[in-house]
Amino acid sequence: MRSQLTAIKSLVVKIGTQTLSDPATKRLDVDYLHTVAAQVARIVADRKISVTIVSSGAIGAGMAELNLSKRPTDLPQLQAVAAVGQRRLMDAWAQAFAPHNTHVAQVLLTREDIDSRKRFLNLRNTIHAVHELGCVPIVNENDTISTDEIVRISFGDNDILAAHVSAALRADLLVLLSNVDGVLDGNGQSIRTIEKTEEALSLIRADKSQLGKGGMSSKFAAAGMVTSGGEYLVVAHGRTPDVLHRILDGHEVGTIFLPRRSRSTGRARWIGAARAKGSVIIDDGAAAAVTTRNVSLLPAGVVDTTGDFDKGDVISIETRAGVVVAHGLSNYSANDLQRVRGMKTKDVRLTLAGHAYDEVVHRDNLVKRLALD
Repeated sequence: MRSQLTAIKSLVVKIGTQTLSDPATKRLDVDYLHTVAAQVARIVADRKISVTIVSSGAIGAGMAELNLSKRPTDLPQLQAVAAVGQRRLMDAWAQAFAPHNTHVAQVLLTREDIDSRKRFLNLRNTIHAVHELGCVPIVNENDTISTDEIVRISFGDNDILAAHVSAALRADLLVLLSNVDGVLDGNGQSIRTIEKTEEALSLIRADKSQLGKGGMSSKFAAAGMVTSGGEYLVVAHGRTPDVLHRILDGHEVGTIFLPRRSRSTGRARWIGAARAKGSVIIDDGAAAAVTTRNVSLLPAGVVDTTGDFDKGDVISIETRAGVVVAHGLSNYSANDLQRVRGMKTKDVRLTLAGHAYDEVVHRDNLVKRLALD
């Protein structure tokens, strides 16, 4: 399976905070950035692969720049530290790529850039244009203008951000560089291949690094998003020598998550990535049908709704127990759906006449989600 990685044309690389930090000083490891830049420059030049970097470390870089020993908990201070750190982080990346005559481009994202279909598409177009200029995009969450994101975490962490960027770009491969050599089994040994992400959820470890916001759980969530779209994801130790080249050469480095199905459309990727405006609660029969078969969601299977959503909005589809099983584009507003929930098709048509739809969410606009609960 890894031999297929030798043919990829687009790559997203996410590097975690701890991987970017010097193990001794806990500050941004500039020398390490140079090793990554050298690998990426060679990949672009020799393999003709477009590479996008999702870089953590802005707040950590700001803390180091300001000689702060503890991460602030006050939101304005966090945003100020992130603002200082973003400049330092981009300076470091620019200096790392300079010896290779390669420019970098800063791309800062908020959650709204993913939720909006128009902005989601514009993200893809912008990054493609950066690649066409021969530059390397450096993506990070825009902590400096977020509100509650860097406290409660908008994207979950940069693993999820990287998965969203991969979805927007339809990248062939997402590599998550961390401080562990992939997913570990009960004996602490690396698992090299995971064919079905949902069947390996018991391997998630609750621990996370001191500097980073995420852990293995967020990596599984990212893997669920990427593999359901039809692409590969690899979790590997970022300090492994020539780690990116070894992965692209098909060597057994880290853990590879295999695609679960054929590649999804750009529309489906956005539906799966966007935050829901509301939700529909479905009965057990509808839940079984939605999760196991390629079927539409009908009004008869809906038992309740939450939130105030309109026709055309992204909604979550949940079981009675609150487990989100899918996202989809609603054919109904919340008010209309409340009027016809639980009804058979003929009764829906009698109730809403010309405003009736046979499906609440058509199967072409329904994207299943991996449950990590």
